[in-house]
Amino acid sequence: MIRIRQIKVPLEKDSNEYLLNSIAKILKVDKNTLSNLKIVKKSIDARKKDNVFYVYEVDITVPNQDKILKKLHSLDIFETKDENYVFEITGEKTLSKRPVIVGSGPAGLFCAYILAEHNYKPLIIERGAEVDERVEKIEQFWQTGVLDINTNVQFGEGGAGTFSDGKLNTLVKDKAYRNKKVYDIFIENGAPEEIRYLNHPHIGTDILRTVIKNIRNKIISMGGEFHYHTCLTNIIVENNSIKAIEINNQKILECHNLILAIGHSARDTFEMLSKYDLSMQPKPFAIGIRIEHLQSLINKNQYGEKLSKILPPASYKLTYTTSKKRGVYSFCMCPGGFVVNASSEKGCLAINGMSNYKRDEKNANSAIVVTIFPEDFGNNPLDGLSFQRKLEHLAYQNAQGKIPVQLYKDFKQNKKSNAFLEITPCMKGNYSFGNLNEIFPSYVIEALQEAIPVFDKKIPGFADDGVILSAIESRTSSPIKIPRDENGQSKITGIFPCGEGSGYAGGITTAAMDGLKIAECFAKIYRPFKH
Repeated sequence: MIRIRQIKVPLEKDSNEYLLNSIAKILKVDKNTLSNLKIVKKSIDARKKDNVFYVYEVDITVPNQDKILKKLHSLDIFETKDENYVFEITGEKTLSKRPVIVGSGPAGLFCAYILAEHNYKPLIIERGAEVDERVEKIEQFWQTGVLDINTNVQFGEGGAGTFSDGKLNTLVKDKAYRNKKVYDIFIENGAPEEIRYLNHPHIGTDILRTVIKNIRNKIISMGGEFHYHTCLTNIIVENNSIKAIEINNQKILECHNLILAIGHSARDTFEMLSKYDLSMQPKPFAIGIRIEHLQSLINKNQYGEKLSKILPPASYKLTYTTSKKRGVYSFCMCPGGFVVNASSEKGCLAINGMSNYKRDEKNANSAIVVTIFPEDFGNNPLDGLSFQRKLEHLAYQNAQGKIPVQLYKDFKQNKKSNAFLEITPCMKGNYSFGNLNEIFPSYVIEALQEAIPVFDKKIPGFADDGVILSAIESRTSSPIKIPRDENGQSKITGIFPCGEGSGYAGGITTAAMDGLKIAECFAKIYRPFKH
């Protein structure tokens, strides 16, 4: 097959027929000789508002391929490479006990999926509920404010990403094609086919819940086993090797291989692990606010007035370095979505963004976050957790347990708002006016106040008086890293740190990819169970 990049297609002519005609023209062949069209990537080029078009990258089969490639001499036309994911089993050790995976977020689920597919029969333990029960408990929390500390937006089947936008973006260089395999698994289990090629793919929290259930059932059908409401409360180590685990503070389970896919919010688990020689390290993360605009404003800025109601809800990505060399950037931007109460500890409040597949709510929201370094909070492994917890407690107090909200004009003036202007919040969970200046360290406030007017120059209206801010966005990534060697193991033999919580991912796709990577490491050490 031949791959062709940078095929421009006018919006009003977006069809396979037009695409095939364009390919035939580029390759200088008869359209009827082309076959097996496959879209590799599709994006929107809206840099010039009077000339917006789709840009395609495709694979196509054509006769006399070598002759055509030799004749055309273009960097955008070349032979398609083999891009298949390969899982190799080279391990020689025999498993006496099934591997235990802690956590059923993307890292844990995708690690379990590959291991189950190759007869390793993983056991997955999850402190929270399965997804249907989880949805009920989270909806109750948003309505009543009564928090279940083990089943919430952070904990439960599917992990934190299940109650997000379901974005699948990744900037990771992927020579092993793990990203492609992750998409394949998602699609096989009910995700839309378009995630393979859209430039900013997303599933949406509504569809993702069903996909997660399908993945779980597929793992079970392949020999995996799930235990919900099952929290890792201790580990038993002998001669620097994992020998057993304690669950729910009572039951001891023999375990020789433990895959830690605990997510970035399992603070009690990190505290327990810190008693052991895992060489845990503090790492940078980011904190900040959520900012809400009318989605129509974002659409007009990104596409222009004419196309703003035709094209899909627009997103944005913003970055800035302050005069004091601190990074400020947009994170987890949710077109047509909600700001959600994503708390997981009593007396603390954290927020996140969430969209359904259609992204059809009236507001766009995004985190605007400021980079935080270990020197800001201390160099002990758990200091980052304490820093997050302190600010989340202040956020909880600021609006008596509700999400604190403030107009941008009042944030600048350091005063509490008393009425909304042209925008009203799209939120899951109760909210109330507060003063966000009382939550953050001064250097975070200064960074936000310097950056937001700069972002307004890129997106006019971004810093309008009535724009709504809320806090606190504190769970951008794990503040801890658990080092692992080239075999994927920690200093304690048999413990495999994995995913976002262990410091090796940032989002659904990269966490899932890291789950595959750890499964590969496992297969280099152990052979599968015999049938």
